[in-house]
This record gives sequence, structure tokens and C-alpha cells, in this order.
Amino acid sequence: MAEKLINQIEDMLPNILGAIIIFLLGLLLTKIVLRLMSKGLKLKHVDTTVHKFLMSVVHVTMVLIIIIMALSALNVPMSSIITTIGAAGLAIGLALQDSLSNVAGGFIILLSKPFKCGDYIQIGTDEGKVDVISLLHTKLLTVDNKAICMPNGVVAKSTITNYTAEENRRLELKFSIGYGDDHHKAMDIIREVVSAETRIAHEPDEPLIAMCEHGSSAIVLLLRAWVPTADYWDIRFKLLERVKEVFDA
Repeated sequence: MAEKLINQIEDMLPNILGAIIIFLLGLLLTKIVLRLMSKGLKLKHVDTTVHKFLMSVVHVTMVLIIIIMALSALNVPMSSIITTIGAAGLAIGLALQDSLSNVAGGFIILLSKPFKCGDYIQIGTDEGKVDVISLLHTKLLTVDNKAICMPNGVVAKSTITNYTAEENRRLELKFSIGYGDDHHKAMDIIREVVSAETRIAHEPDEPLIAMCEHGSSAIVLLLRAWVPTADYWDIRFKLLERVKEVFDA
């Protein structure tokens, strides 16, 4: 019995070695193809989101092909491989319905492009900069550098707020002054501070400065202005600081 088993192993040894060689060479080839593909996509200036997503798809596809080729080298009939893959696919599909919906969600995100890598977005209560869009998940980095991995199926079904999709963004600030203060003078001061900030845009509308509320203990003045999205927070902080300094003066 032992001798028969040894003979069978000896007979299968060339096929086993062939399968191992095919598998290892396949992994090496996959690495080379992915590297060349990455360089090609960069030269073509392909969007980062599409770049990373295509790399994930090609990687998974090539590994699957390598496994099939390795099984063929072991003289496993192709019909058996196809049948097994079909049965396994059905079983995996039933067991991993959520994962498949995430893959579908990834394709929806890729085609509809509600955001791309580098955009700052909000999904539900979570917000951050888009770092990676993979086959299954979208990874966000919060302002304090925490990583949030969200299933693509959930992302595709959610309401997405993209704060950096447009070139300009409207800034809105409110300033409170006392009922005994001269609101015309306060508005003129805000107008002067706004005029001194050269990055404020005058399209699609000129900056608006108006009284917007009679509060219980203060009058509220409103400033609305269009600013470059990339400079939104810097301009916001500087205007708040400068208006406070001039009010105090």
C-alpha cells in the first residue's frame, strides 16, 4: 500500500512541480504586469480613483487565471474546474451577498463618480478625505488622521456630500453686535475686511453683508461670499480673526 502511494506520488511529482512553477511564475508575472500597468496609467494621467480600482480588478482576475492554470497542470479536467468554479461561485455568491453588493457598489462609484481620491466628503455622520476606493471598501481619512473603511454597497446607497467637488464654495459667517451698537458702521467694517481679502471671488455673486436676525440679546449680521474651495478654511479663520480685531479697535 505504501509502495503504491509512493509510486503515485512519483508519477504526479512532475505535474506537482509544474503546477508550483506555473503558480510562482504567474505571481511574478502578475507583479510585473501590475507595475507596468501602474506606470502606463500614470503616463496617461488616468484619474487616481480609476487607477486604483482597475489595479484591484486586474490583480484579482490574474490570480484567478493562475489558479486555473495550476490546476490544469495537475491534469484536473477543465470541465471539472469549470463545474467546481461554477458551484463554488454559486455557494460563495449566496454566502457573500453583501460582499458582492460591495463590488457592485464599487463599479457604481467608479462609473457615476460622485467623488474621487483626494476629495473631502461626508457620508451619513462620517466625513473625511477619500484615500482609497477598492473593490469592497472606500477608505476615508478624518481630519485627525483616523481611517474609516466603509462598504461600497453602503456608500452607493447613501447620500454623499462632496465638499471639494466644485472650484468655489460659499462661505457663510455670522457676527453678533449689541442693540446699542451702530450696525451700519459694523457692516462697513466687515465690508472693508472682505475687500482686503483678495482671494474672495465675485462670481457667481458679489459678497453679501446684511442684518439677518434680531436675537434675544444681540443683532446678528450675516456675511456670504464665494471663496476658492482649496482656501475655504484659511479664509474663514482669517476673516473671523480680522473682524474681531477691527471690532475691538
